[in-house]
Amino acid sequence: MADQNMSDAIETYLKQILRQSEKIEIRRSELAQRFDVVPSQINYVIKTRFTIQNGYIVESKRGGGGYIRIVQIPLRTDPRFIEELIQSLSEVVSVREATDIIESLYRDELLTEREGKIVLTMLSKEALAVGDARMAGQLRGQLLRQLLNRLRFESERK
Repeated sequence: MADQNMSDAIETYLKQILRQSEKIEIRRSELAQRFDVVPSQINYVIKTRFTIQNGYIVESKRGGGGYIRIVQIPLRTDPRFIEELIQSLSEVVSVREATDIIESLYRDELLTEREGKIVLTMLSKEALAVGDARMAGQLRGQLLRQLLNRLRFESERK
């Protein structure tokens, strides 16, 4: 449980920095030292909380001069980022992944709060209760891809 709280603290810290600039560049070892954790804890936070589904691109260089660069993706301003998001989706999409994507679309004002809630209802386990979890995940992925393609098409027309 303490690891979860520390992960939350690291995530909050990084997001506070991101609010002040478009991107951040940090050294994994310095961040680990700041929070008194092992570097693998930093890796865990980056890999699980700063994904393209959450609206971030992460670049990493390992080694002595290694760094982690995190950039928040402006989905609303560049249709290429929506395409990257589509390409990143696996065949089977979990409810958590779908929620992360919808929250990113809402944050970037591509969906209203009401639209986001409606889409999440349609992508929920209850709505896609087809008797097979894998099939439900595949269907969730297809629906999400269609939504993203539509949003990409609309942003290209602007």
